[in-house]
Amino acid sequence: MTTHEQAFERAEPQAVERRGLHRPSLSGDWWRHLIALAACFIAVFPVLYVASAAFNADQSLGGTNLIPRSLSLENFRELLSPDPAKSQLQSSTSHYLRWLGNSLIVALTTSVLTVLLGALAAYAFSRFRFRGRRLGLLSLLLIQMFPQLLALVAIYLILLRTGDVFPFMGLDTRTGLILVYLGGVMGVNTWLLKGFFDTIPSELDESARVDGATPAQVFWGVVLPLALPILSVIGILSFVGTFNEYVLASALLQSNENFTLPLGLRGYIDKQYTEHWGPFAAGVLLAGVPIMVIFMSLQRFIVSGLTQGSVKG
Repeated sequence: MTTHEQAFERAEPQAVERRGLHRPSLSGDWWRHLIALAACFIAVFPVLYVASAAFNADQSLGGTNLIPRSLSLENFRELLSPDPAKSQLQSSTSHYLRWLGNSLIVALTTSVLTVLLGALAAYAFSRFRFRGRRLGLLSLLLIQMFPQLLALVAIYLILLRTGDVFPFMGLDTRTGLILVYLGGVMGVNTWLLKGFFDTIPSELDESARVDGATPAQVFWGVVLPLALPILSVIGILSFVGTFNEYVLASALLQSNENFTLPLGLRGYIDKQYTEHWGPFAAGVLLAGVPIMVIFMSLQRFIVSGLTQGSVKG
């Protein structure tokens, strides 16, 4: 046996011991795992409770347990009943599918327009240099200091007067509500998108122009594909926030047919809270399905770094 082989045999057990010292062990970190399990339980408990209430035959809140005594689909049948006479609820509160459709139309339209308009504004602030650029960015930032709720009276009066001239975008219209939502989220989204556009190398724009691409082709074909992660985040946040919004919708929408889902579901627990808790929980459970579908479909864009490695030094 050579000297090198003997040295290797002596060093191998020491290396194994050193590697063994770094092996993960639960003996010292048990409290961290306990906290993680407790946090997961706290996060999942409301969902389990709502699901239990949705499938519970007892419609009262007091009779709802985490594990229902008897499973039933009666709450879903009552919620989706096309004939108000077959429902225990009043006919004025039995338009769940219409409310869900209104919420989807408003939320999807708002999220798409928010991403489009925000990307156009952010690209201009990120790539171009023009007079008033700094003032415009500061103005967008200062506007976000004031919540949209402070302008509720002014928004109501504006839509009231606008409806006299353009009835399709006045009070009690989905178009008017979408325009109000767009005005309230443009500032912060523009800042977020601009910060991401600044990380995209400008050399890509110059290379595309050398190849003969127009400014529109550079924006749509080069910059936007690389910005899909932040566009997905903005779209999801806009969709979820608009889908769950209640205050502005309650002030601007007046007829039952134009209600969004949060505003319509309020009627189930507005006067007799315990009587219609089951259909209300069923409606809330079904309302989470579109959000889950959109989140899962865009998840791959959120976790991927599309700009990494786009320019090699």
